[in-house]
Amino acid sequence: MAKPKIVFFDIDDTLYDQNKLIPASTEEAIHRLQDKGVLTAIATGRSPFMFRNLRNHLGIHSFVSFNGSYVVYEDSTVYTNPLNDSTLHALVTRTRELGWSFAFVNDQLIKLDGQADEKAKESIESLKLPMPFPESDAHFIENHEVYQGLVFYGKHDDARFLQQSPFDEFRYVRWHDYGVDVIPNRGSKAEGIKQLLKKMGLTPDDACAFGDGNNDIEMLSYVGTGVAMGNAVDEAKKTADFVTTPVHQDGIYNGLKHIGLL
Repeated sequence: MAKPKIVFFDIDDTLYDQNKLIPASTEEAIHRLQDKGVLTAIATGRSPFMFRNLRNHLGIHSFVSFNGSYVVYEDSTVYTNPLNDSTLHALVTRTRELGWSFAFVNDQLIKLDGQADEKAKESIESLKLPMPFPESDAHFIENHEVYQGLVFYGKHDDARFLQQSPFDEFRYVRWHDYGVDVIPNRGSKAEGIKQLLKKMGLTPDDACAFGDGNNDIEMLSYVGTGVAMGNAVDEAKKTADFVTTPVHQDGIYNGLKHIGLL
């Protein structure tokens, strides 16, 4: 198996540990990759503004964000896939009726549709964003493109309507007990990686990816070498080519060493 030419890293519980800190071994590993000429990129559900400091700190200039809906190569945007406006309006109307909190996210901002309930507060605060808690702007979708929605409901709440028209035009990917990403139906980190590799003239076999969550499953399957963190969900572990140690036990360093990149 040829060694990967580019490595994609998820952020939460992959680059970051549970305290939203980068383990020293992870930082060392990434800089060693870069010194060897291996390309490093991020693949995340987050918006670009949410991990700007992380990119600057690690010297990473290419990324897949919004679970594939906003792709950047060497600091230039190469692909975007915003949410359908009419379907988004319908979804917001329904969540208002249910009393569920909803947030709009683009590449620069996050705004709440109304006031945040406790589920929204707990979910958003878990991200430890480098910014104040989002403000409310019910008219945000009328003036901005939206690349991702955030809808806040529990695993036992009745969300069956999301699988019915027109709401089934979107995909719903849970990242927190109460937080769910709303992305285009064909959206995934794999689709974003596909767009970035096309721009670079690379194939999936040239790529490796590290991840831990439900939104990493397609990515781990798509690339030539998929590595699940030891702290990953079971389905990600089943999909990956192999499982490294947990993030706080030098997971990225050990995984890169296993595939011969360190």
